[in-house]
Amino acid sequence: MTPQNVTVTRAEYCVIACAEAWRGNGEVLASPMGLIPSVGAKLARRTFSPELLLTDGEALIVGPDGATEGWLPYRRHLTMVTGGKRHVMMGASQIDRYGNQNISCIGDWDRPARQLLGVRGAPVNTVNNPVSYWVPRHSARVFVEHVDMICGVGYDSAAAAGPSAARYHRIPRVVSDLGVFDFETPDRSMRVASLHPGVTADRVREATGFDLVIADDVPYTRGPTSEELRLIREVIDPAGTRDREVRA
Repeated sequence: MTPQNVTVTRAEYCVIACAEAWRGNGEVLASPMGLIPSVGAKLARRTFSPELLLTDGEALIVGPDGATEGWLPYRRHLTMVTGGKRHVMMGASQIDRYGNQNISCIGDWDRPARQLLGVRGAPVNTVNNPVSYWVPRHSARVFVEHVDMICGVGYDSAAAAGPSAARYHRIPRVVSDLGVFDFETPDRSMRVASLHPGVTADRVREATGFDLVIADDVPYTRGPTSEELRLIREVIDPAGTRDREVRA
C-alpha cells in the first residue's frame, strides 16, 4: 500500500502506470521511450518483473543498476523485434480511438503543416510486438478522431489488413498524465481503465477529441508501495527528472 501522510506526485503515479505495462511479460526486451517510461521499466525490473531485459539504448543488455549483463548487436535486436520478444512503449504525436498512432507529420501528407520524426519502426513494432504508448500531455490535439497518418497500427487497421497484421498485434495500454487507457471493449475502441488521483472523468472527456468509453465506476490508478516509492526517489531517479516530464 501507498504509505500514509506521504504525497505522491502525478509523475510518480505515471511511473507506476508505465511500470504496470510490463507486469507478467517474462523475459522480453523492454524498450521505453521517454523519461517516465524508462523509470517505469527500471522499477518493473527491480520489483515485479525481474526477468525483464533492459538495454543501454545501444548494444548492451544492462541490469537495473546499469551494469552490463550481455551484448545485443543490431541483428539480434531485429530478431527479437520480428519474433515478438519485445514490448515497446512509444510516444504519440496523435492517437485515435482504435490505437492508430502518428509520429510522422501533421496535416496532409502531400503538404504537411509540420514534419515530425517520420514513420520509423512503428509499423513493424505494432504488428510484431506488444506496443504501449506514453503521452505526457493529454490533449485533444493528441487524442484525435483520425490521425493524419498511420504509423503505429491500431486495432481497426490491423483487422482490415488481415491475419498477417493482426496475429501478434496488441496494444496493452496507453498512459497519459491524466490516466490509463486500454482497448478492452467489444469493438476495440479506447476506454478509460483508470484515472490518476485528482483527475475527473469530465477532465478527460474535455481533453480528448473523440468519445471515450468511460464506466460509471472507473478506479483510480494504484499508488506506489513504500518500497516502490523509495526506489523511485532514492535509487532510480534521485534527481527527480520525472517531474520535468509531468509537473505536479
